[in-house]
Amino acid sequence: MRFARVALSGLVAELPPEVVTSADIERRLEPLYRRLRLPEGRLELMTGIRERRFWPSPIRPSEASAAAGRKAMAAAGAGPADIDLLVHCSVCRDRLEPATAAYVHGLLGLGPQAQILDISNACLGFANALVLAAGLVESGQIRRALLCAGEDGLPLLERTLRTLNEDLSLDRDGIKPYFANLTIGAGAAAAVLSRDDLAAPGGFRLLAAAAATDSAANRLCEGDSASSELDMRTDSEALLHAGVALAESCWDRFRAASGWDAATPDRVVTHQVGRRHAALLFERLGLDPAKDCPSLARLGNVGSVSLPATLALARQEGRVAPGHKVALLGIGSGLSSLMLAAEAL
Repeated sequence: MRFARVALSGLVAELPPEVVTSADIERRLEPLYRRLRLPEGRLELMTGIRERRFWPSPIRPSEASAAAGRKAMAAAGAGPADIDLLVHCSVCRDRLEPATAAYVHGLLGLGPQAQILDISNACLGFANALVLAAGLVESGQIRRALLCAGEDGLPLLERTLRTLNEDLSLDRDGIKPYFANLTIGAGAAAAVLSRDDLAAPGGFRLLAAAAATDSAANRLCEGDSASSELDMRTDSEALLHAGVALAESCWDRFRAASGWDAATPDRVVTHQVGRRHAALLFERLGLDPAKDCPSLARLGNVGSVSLPATLALARQEGRVAPGHKVALLGIGSGLSSLMLAAEAL
């Protein structure tokens, strides 16, 4: 996939104000740690996550998504009548029906011309929305698309903490499928995708993209709703190796689509999973770790928000500057990989 006239503008990260450290979580797991004689500090040591953020009161995904969308529209100089497509692209949704995008549309006061839909593909939702909307912009079918994502991992964390403390049948092996749940955070991100001559300054030009899928690995991470909460089980070790192997395959396609090699990107932005994952990914793809722009230590894994929020923070903090070529590398359970080439404007 190649793009010639597509630009991303108004990219924003909406970060919740409440900080929960890995030490805080371990304190709440004191009954489990005492029973299984687990050493304190292992959560941050194994993941590289110092803290993650949560909303201070219950929030619907549509509300988080709309809060980021409102700021993105303002930053991109776009009004309600300018949006032809609205995509809510999170793991978290308000309910099965209607589409969460219907609530986001109402909260933002968008006009009747805006087509709405949800895109859900684990942690790749925002990246998938970028590619699909870019194709519509490039072909001239739409002028602007508003992409929004709002994730809230607190219900999953709370359920996991109760399970680990209360289920006395769990031993050291039995707790492993729950470990990834302790890395999850919350946040929102949004951006406006348009033809380059309609884009606000300070954004990114999309150049190319490539995808790869390995559905044989679709049982390595499975999540579902349980009443008003979430439940998720992950084979973290198997998912690590399957994900990086798939990324290697996707990288070959990405190089062919973009004409880039490992030395081309000035910066690399990845979906934030864990320290081991990032190290192995950069090693296998031959990328320079010094080009990484991580947010993992302070945000944890924020689902589909991780990739766009990390890019927004890197730009805001000056790690990505005009002219920089940026490789956006995503992997999501299922198993899917999507990689995009972008240039900072």
